[in-house]
Amino acid sequence: MTLSFPRALMLGGSALVGLSHPALSQAAAPTELPAISVTAPSPIVRRKPAPPRAPARVARAAPGRNASPVPVEAAPVVTSRQGELPVVTDQFATVTVVPNEEIRRSGASTLGDLLFSKPGITGSGYAPGAASRPIIRGLDGNRVGIVENGIGSNGASDLGEDHFVPVDPFASNQVEVIRGPATLRYGSQSIGGIVSSTNNRIPDALPACAVAPFQSYGLPVKAPAANLGAPGCTNAEVRTSISSVDRGIDGGILLDAGGGNVALHADVYGRKAGDYNVPSYPYSSPGLAFNGRQPNSSMQSDGASIGGSYFFDGGFVGAAITQNDTTYRIPGTEGAAVGTRIDGHQTKVTTKGEFRPDSAAIEAIRFWAGATDYRHNEIGLANPADPTTDGVRQTFTNKEQEGRVELQMMPFNARFATVTTAFGVQASHQELTAPSPDDPTSALNGLWDPNKNTRVAGYVFNELKFTEATKAQVAGRIEHVNLTGTTPGFIPDTFDLAANPGSIGPATGRDLSFTPKSVSLGLIQALPWDLSASITGQYVERAPKPAELFSRGGHDATTTFDIGNPNLGIETAKSVEVGLRRATGPFRFELTGYYTQFSGFIYRRLTGNTCEGVACVDPGAGTLELNQAIYSQRDATFRGGEFQTQLDVSQFHGGTWGIEGQADVVRATFSDGSNVPRIPPVRAGGGLFWRDANWLTRINLLHAFAQNDIAVIAETPTSGYNLLKAEISYNTRLDPRIYGAKEMTLGLVGNNLLNENIRNAVSYNKNEVLMPGLNVRAFASVKF
Repeated sequence: MTLSFPRALMLGGSALVGLSHPALSQAAAPTELPAISVTAPSPIVRRKPAPPRAPARVARAAPGRNASPVPVEAAPVVTSRQGELPVVTDQFATVTVVPNEEIRRSGASTLGDLLFSKPGITGSGYAPGAASRPIIRGLDGNRVGIVENGIGSNGASDLGEDHFVPVDPFASNQVEVIRGPATLRYGSQSIGGIVSSTNNRIPDALPACAVAPFQSYGLPVKAPAANLGAPGCTNAEVRTSISSVDRGIDGGILLDAGGGNVALHADVYGRKAGDYNVPSYPYSSPGLAFNGRQPNSSMQSDGASIGGSYFFDGGFVGAAITQNDTTYRIPGTEGAAVGTRIDGHQTKVTTKGEFRPDSAAIEAIRFWAGATDYRHNEIGLANPADPTTDGVRQTFTNKEQEGRVELQMMPFNARFATVTTAFGVQASHQELTAPSPDDPTSALNGLWDPNKNTRVAGYVFNELKFTEATKAQVAGRIEHVNLTGTTPGFIPDTFDLAANPGSIGPATGRDLSFTPKSVSLGLIQALPWDLSASITGQYVERAPKPAELFSRGGHDATTTFDIGNPNLGIETAKSVEVGLRRATGPFRFELTGYYTQFSGFIYRRLTGNTCEGVACVDPGAGTLELNQAIYSQRDATFRGGEFQTQLDVSQFHGGTWGIEGQADVVRATFSDGSNVPRIPPVRAGGGLFWRDANWLTRINLLHAFAQNDIAVIAETPTSGYNLLKAEISYNTRLDPRIYGAKEMTLGLVGNNLLNENIRNAVSYNKNEVLMPGLNVRAFASVKF
């Protein structure tokens, strides 16, 4: 199912064909972008009255039609004007929303890059543009979950910073970052938060063209049942863009079709980029080859998906199959010397559905399920001086299955409050391997032997509506985790296996079990001036993950020798978050503060020792190829806050101009006062914008302060930087009788316009990798 890049590019490039039409110089009708609905945080989905053109609940089919009602979506929580700051006020903790039109303008190829500048969020940035995982409030891989349409991304990005996330923003309709109690819906491995990407690969409604008599184009209102017998129709969108910093080009097409009781979706995309330009010499060591670009940083990826749904009386069921393929290089001294690159592939099958029975007790039953087959090879030279030694240095595989079922009850009056309850059960099974082809007979055969991870969990959410102004949520989760694998015969900080071969012994099989339990309590209070205040308390337990327990070998792409610890126990986090938000009116903002105390915080600690083969030595004995990294456990405290705001100042030339600002800070220390490694710096910034019904222009400067709060061993300070961005975009509806298309968007985006040296404080390879320099990206999309 692998898609060739030239084919995807040809599809995407066709988006520009219609732009040469001479009639485009005529005035076009203004367009209003779709309203934004938050879809992922809670299993309790409120059904509010819909606009007059959409039924508020499931509609029955008209006589003579097929009986196939479709549930309406949850009511929008923010307005629909492009460029307006989305603020979510009806959730019990902060939710960051990146709507469709912002994703399109960003052009980010990874979730880490997409979210990099959002308050409280950054990206791991190990391979910019190819491998960058979101980091939330200083918490990374093993505490941040990534889901697509409710199912985990299920790759290997949480096992190594060099690994890509197999969720491409190309097909995303919206990305949400969820914190607080709602993360209990997805698992105890998400203490930091959940990054949820939603798309239409499993349609939950007929395409808009099938319900034209009931809605204007673009509004996300579910189709009334009376229309489901109408003739079929097809919507298409073609996208393409080019970027200057890496000579990059991408393109793709999305198709949505529907008629009768069936809706279908298909998409295909491809992108290619060369080594990206950097402002100056990127390495801390002098004298290495440099041509103005970050060596060994090129990438190429493509993907495709096809899915469909069947609508029946009271709900729908659908499925999709998705393929992701990518090849990208790992920048850095070692990566450039041996040509390190990753060749990754994932095939994913997913299904979901919803049923709303005609019942006095049950409001909705929903399910999600998926199975993935993931594999990537880490390729490079075994001997930098011998090109014949190029080959696979490490292979990662992940076969994973996951399912979740939720039951939402009808609200009932408990006198003191209206109570709505949702129950859920979740189960998953994972099999990981990381063998090495170099020496299969070695006691250190790869990063770890095959291991298995099985989880079964149950959870409950209760929302209590005391009045229209006061609401509360009580949620709990319990899960059982069973992990089997083999552990190393060593756990010390320094060792020399070559000199003492008997110190390792055979790998030991282990069968470990944990039963983490979590609870949360939240309160929302509506205040005058459209303000909403919230406070949330959580107690969350997390079981160790396989990499933290079973690692015991070299990882070439990250140049580390990882050592797991089978004696790790459950990690516990007790946290409090308070927030104040305003979503409407000319002044919109959200302000959040949090405090989290970890007992037994599990982290990957660089010791300062280096390793090669099966030998590790301290710095006084010389420098070997790999940096020793040991998984350890200590008490820690995280505290910080985030702020973002947008103010519409006044009208100007038929539009609105205003100012915006943001700031975030996280401070993380161990119980002895020393610093937790790899914590993002303090950031603050702001800018100006102007928008009308068609145009959006913005200029924004984000300043990151120097990060000097670093770990005692093997971490260096990071200089501050100024990140200047500017953009202009034009969106308009078209008359398809004239142009052959319904809607068009064009734009230019400039990033790092000051061409500053930017090093990512949270990246393991920050001293060898600069983030991309000045970049101008041109993009276009056309809907048919």
